[in-house]
Amino acid sequence: MSQTRRLAAIIAADVAGYSRLMGADEEGTHQRLQAHLRELVNLKISEHRGRVVKNTGDGLLAEFASVVDAVRCAAEIQRGMIDREPDVPEERRIRFRIGVNLGDVIVEEHDIFGDGVNVAARLEALAEPGGICVSGTVRDQVRDKLPYALDDMGEQSVKNIARPVRVYALRPEAVADLPARNVQFEAPRRRPTTHVAMAAGAAATLVIGVIAWWLWSATRSSPPRRSRSPSSRRACRSWSCPSPILATTGSSSISWTGSPKT
Repeated sequence: MSQTRRLAAIIAADVAGYSRLMGADEEGTHQRLQAHLRELVNLKISEHRGRVVKNTGDGLLAEFASVVDAVRCAAEIQRGMIDREPDVPEERRIRFRIGVNLGDVIVEEHDIFGDGVNVAARLEALAEPGGICVSGTVRDQVRDKLPYALDDMGEQSVKNIARPVRVYALRPEAVADLPARNVQFEAPRRRPTTHVAMAAGAAATLVIGVIAWWLWSATRSSPPRRSRSPSSRRACRSWSCPSPILATTGSSSISWTGSPKT
């Protein structure tokens, strides 16, 4: 089977000092990390049209079709983390390091591979806690589109990558100067509840009943068509014959000057 390849922007993120945090409070650290992922990180990735490829225990790998979306998402995650856990001592607070790269990747259902992914992981290892490192390719794509102050760290030799990588950093102090942004995530549309559906059905039934009653009342109020009996037909052979038309308008009879039939 042929491989699927595509160009993608990749985010690699992990928790700085995760082993130390787990050693100090294993259950508490795990619960707090899951809350950060659920309440901030995953929602930001969805908001910026990305997808989480996989979780790595203390971090995650995500891909985006747009490198601008990827960098904006990374910056908003780091900015959002500043406002979380305000009562937790600094040495126990969870801080992410994030790397962002743009490259060609091999795509499988639950994973992606290739140098593009490996470079993103190496950039994440170079980032400061609460900061972001991006490759030179990413910086060239976003420099005129995003208002982020990226510091040039020069070319870096990284593990298992043959060529040096040009690295730019968005440092934690620059992240802190960014405006805070709330998660803008559209909730799924809810179907009408049972009570709403029942109320709508009752209203429709009432309208149909009113229309049926009005039609029945109109039929009942119309004057019935009279049929003349044989005796009334014989009476009409006289000089004056009752007129049903004039009877309805208040006249009792109409005179006829013709000769009676015999």
